Amino acid sequence: MGHQTIRNLHPLARKLRTLAPLDDYDEAAILDLPHTMRSLDASAYVVREGDEPTHCCLLVSGFAMRTKLVGDGGRQIVNFHISGDMVDLQNSMLGVADHNVQALTRIEAAFIPREAIVDIAFGRPAVGKALWIETLVEGAIQREWVANVGRRKSISRLAHLLCEFAYRLDAVGIGPECQYTLPMTQEQLADATGLTPVHVNRVLKTLDEMGLVQKLKGSVQIHDFAGLADIGDFRPTYLHLPPSVPEIHQRGNA
Repeated sequence: MGHQTIRNLHPLARKLRTLAPLDDYDEAAILDLPHTMRSLDASAYVVREGDEPTHCCLLVSGFAMRTKLVGDGGRQIVNFHISGDMVDLQNSMLGVADHNVQALTRIEAAFIPREAIVDIAFGRPAVGKALWIETLVEGAIQREWVANVGRRKSISRLAHLLCEFAYRLDAVGIGPECQYTLPMTQEQLADATGLTPVHVNRVLKTLDEMGLVQKLKGSVQIHDFAGLADIGDFRPTYLHLPPSVPEIHQRGNA
């Protein structure tokens, strides 16, 4: 097992350790999983709806998005993914992909044969439990997104999404304090919140005027996380992050 292999799969081992107790042999088995590294440009497909998946994809670096297309060609983004996420674990365990996964930015991804995932899940029960919990957390996030798009006001939808993204990035150590990479365009934020790009632009200006958020080039500065969370009706319970991840607002505003 070379150092490069360890580095490639380290985000997966780190993520699974937060979901279930793993011993050294479990972690070694994760790091030793067979895989192929690929670099994909923004908008490239990791998997297309209708494909017969043969691999699970670990996002090593960069950002990706999970999408559904409707009959008139409209797109709904149903999740964003960050380093350490198994972005198509759901698809790969089924006979056919029922949605798309695309690179949001340029990404580095490790493609692991799904047979190897099945083997480690059944051969090492602690790893299997962690992978199971990963899919349960995905389901919890999806429920929150349905509630967000279906029932919250436009300003709350965007505030909630910004809070969630900040929490998830903070959990994996990406971004100092309350300034975070925000790789989505206004059109992509619109597709994630059920708004129009014009409406997203208006809401971002409103949040700026309220002193909560400043949109910078390629990032967002959150000046008042507690205030933003209040506007967004954001409670992080559904993310099921480990107790070791502190509340962002308790560490002070940037």
